[in-house]
Amino acid sequence: MTQPMAARITELTANRVPFVHATVVRAQFPTSARAGDQAIVLADGSVEGFVGGHCAVGSVRTAALGALHDGESVLLRVLPEDGPDYPESPGSRVVVNPCLSGGALEIFLEPTLPSPLLHLIGETPITDALATMAAPLGFAVERAEAGHRPDGAVAVIVATHGGAEAAAIRAALDAGVDFVGLVAGRRRGTAVLDEMDLADDELKRIRTHVGLDIGARTSAEIALSIMAELVQAIRRDGLVAPEIDIAAATAARPARVDEVVDPVCGMTVTPGPDTPHLTIDGQDIWFCGPGCRDQYAGSAVR
Repeated sequence: MTQPMAARITELTANRVPFVHATVVRAQFPTSARAGDQAIVLADGSVEGFVGGHCAVGSVRTAALGALHDGESVLLRVLPEDGPDYPESPGSRVVVNPCLSGGALEIFLEPTLPSPLLHLIGETPITDALATMAAPLGFAVERAEAGHRPDGAVAVIVATHGGAEAAAIRAALDAGVDFVGLVAGRRRGTAVLDEMDLADDELKRIRTHVGLDIGARTSAEIALSIMAELVQAIRRDGLVAPEIDIAAATAARPARVDEVVDPVCGMTVTPGPDTPHLTIDGQDIWFCGPGCRDQYAGSAVR
């Protein structure tokens, strides 16, 4: 992996941006790509790097976005139409690309999705213990800062032992969080909720006296009980983080367009920011590559 590619992957991971890492593992002549070539495919279909020409990239983009949606790695085989027989590769996904002039590509697509985000409010021994325990369990931890919303968090834990608990709970609910835990005794927890005038559906998302009943006494034990309840909610109850606007989170890139068909070669295309296209009579027409676009443009002029 090149240093710029490694740095980009580190940057995207740190910023919790979902992406697919594409690596050419086999390239059979004639192809412009070589084994070891790499690219990153973002959620809007942007491709950074090189894994082949326009025709190959169209197939990679479509498969990568599918892998990003499913969260599963895939070995993509891009083969030319009416080409020679190629060795079988069990378990791979095969795409016959009519634009390829020959050759074949095998590209491994590995999606990277952000770890579930745990948003902690309060500087207490309990939140310190939660931060320590959460990382080995696969969670990313975010400590609250003034005015910072818990957007995209799978859970918010309020452990301020008083203070602006109601405001913190309100912010979590407004951010769409479905697991809002309040570290408090049952009586104080009930009092906090009573003063908030919450709707029934909002009350169901709040857990006062959060944590499974394991007889916890110390801060570490309380944190353990909270993490156990959170893991149970994810594994058994299907708790997921609220969806966030990926386009807004990644510098307002345009949302991707649904799959369309190249009118020249008939290939299915998933348009991205760099996909060749024409606008004729106010209608966008997408193509697998510049060749099909130029051919269509020439016929339209005639």
